[in-house]
Amino acid sequence: MQKPCVAGLLILCLALMLPAVAQQRIIRLSSSYTSFPDEKRANGHLYDSVMYTAAEHYTDSSVMIIVPPGFTPGKKVDLVFWFHGWHNNIEAANTFYGLSAQLEAANTNAILVLAETAKNAPDSYGGKLENPGVFTSLVKDVMEALKQGNVIPRKAASGNIVLAGHSGAYRIIANILQNGGLTIREVFLFDALYAEVDKYMAWIQKNKHNHFVHWFTNKGGGTDEMSDTMMKQLDQNHMPFNLVEETAVTTDAIKQNKILFVHSLREHNVIINNPDDFKLLLENSFCLKRTAR
Repeated sequence: MQKPCVAGLLILCLALMLPAVAQQRIIRLSSSYTSFPDEKRANGHLYDSVMYTAAEHYTDSSVMIIVPPGFTPGKKVDLVFWFHGWHNNIEAANTFYGLSAQLEAANTNAILVLAETAKNAPDSYGGKLENPGVFTSLVKDVMEALKQGNVIPRKAASGNIVLAGHSGAYRIIANILQNGGLTIREVFLFDALYAEVDKYMAWIQKNKHNHFVHWFTNKGGGTDEMSDTMMKQLDQNHMPFNLVEETAVTTDAIKQNKILFVHSLREHNVIINNPDDFKLLLENSFCLKRTAR
């Protein structure tokens, strides 16, 4: 009989002694309180002579909840909502921009939530989530899914909520700020300020502690001009803000400016990662706590 390899047994024993590597957990659900289906897109959406049908683009009510490996549950649970832009969907956005990886790398003790909007369509309309109180109901569905999955205690409540998004997400985020029914402390926009400046201004003026960042390019089809418009309004209202170049942005610039505009020379679709700018904002959040790792 062949004798066992001592070295092999040693390696096996050491492997068994090592702690299991924690991995992110993904929970998927369907919620009645996502953007679609919605009556205003029941017959689809015509854009640039192309019909985007309701069946293909406006029926998905999926929500993807991503729990980072270092997350520690408590009585209050912080949530980061990401809304994608045109011609995108929640799965592709998370993969292409490395959103969950950036959340994990930031060591942020928060849960990432991606709720589907117009799926793979050129459309900024936020559907039902533009209506009063619908976002509150979506948060309740997310919290219930986390409780049923034994991620958080049954008595846990939602804590700080951050809204973030790219490009066409500007509209749904603006309407959630106005109609969502919950307190939002931070907004991170990535080349997304095309309109709705009045709603963003009203939210900023509502609470002097609110934190707003717009990371923009000259290649977003008007986000640079709208940023200038908003900065002029801020100046007219004697509200302090700062404008920095992406090449010069620092953690201090993020932490010391409640209203910050960051100008990038990069392209519209590549300002979120590589380098990881979403991670940079998360780890310098005004309201999110870090994990114990």
